[in-house]
Amino acid sequence: MPYETLVLERDGPVARVWLNRPERLNALNPTALEEIAAVCGELDKAFDAPVVVFGGRGASFCAGADRKEPPARMARGSGASARERRYLAQVGRRALEAIENLEAITIARLHGHVIGGGVVLALGCDLRVAADDTRFHIPEVDLGVPLTWGAVPRLARELGPARAKEFILLCDRFDAATAAAIGMVNRVVPAEQLDVAVDDWARRLARKPDWATHMTKSQFRAYARAGSLGDVTEMDGDLLAAASREDPTRFTWTKKD
Repeated sequence: MPYETLVLERDGPVARVWLNRPERLNALNPTALEEIAAVCGELDKAFDAPVVVFGGRGASFCAGADRKEPPARMARGSGASARERRYLAQVGRRALEAIENLEAITIARLHGHVIGGGVVLALGCDLRVAADDTRFHIPEVDLGVPLTWGAVPRLARELGPARAKEFILLCDRFDAATAAAIGMVNRVVPAEQLDVAVDDWARRLARKPDWATHMTKSQFRAYARAGSLGDVTEMDGDLLAAASREDPTRFTWTKKD
């Protein structure tokens, strides 16, 4: 199916999903988030593609939620029922769950800026490879909104609670070397070698016994869910909508540097 904000490519056993809004540094608007969920549904039925790579076209992987067109603003639209507003406010969480639930092994190909929702999108993937010039930032608290989309438990699970609190609350920018040191990415390579490194992992994974890799991913997913003692992210959309009602100007992006 055609996509407005994504490009889906097939290269033998490897599928590649490209965020394709380079003029907005691949910022995630509601359409992009809905299409991420849709493409994951399409790829779940591509049984001959055991590996999926997520990347971004242009200068950056993803600049986070699109502050000019955020889901929470749509949720405030006149005439929407309470149920519809909650549905719209949860669009980011659904997209990330779709990536995490994708049966194929997923690799995030990271370069340029990886900000906010872009960090969360990468965390939804099984493996993450970053160019050495990649820059990370989780700015939500400084923007006056809570970090949602199911990101808090994902960060706590991947980094540990202490590190997760540090990066969410302080909103410090950090580089690829720091991301590797804290366990946010698996591997850092020179920018000019990024595609070679990602393709090498994708090909190696695609050659492995399909049943074994599929069941191994299912094991990790089951252990993560068991450790969460229930899904506490169902209220994330309500938190985001509440922050929007308190101060709608917080969803207007102001670039500081």
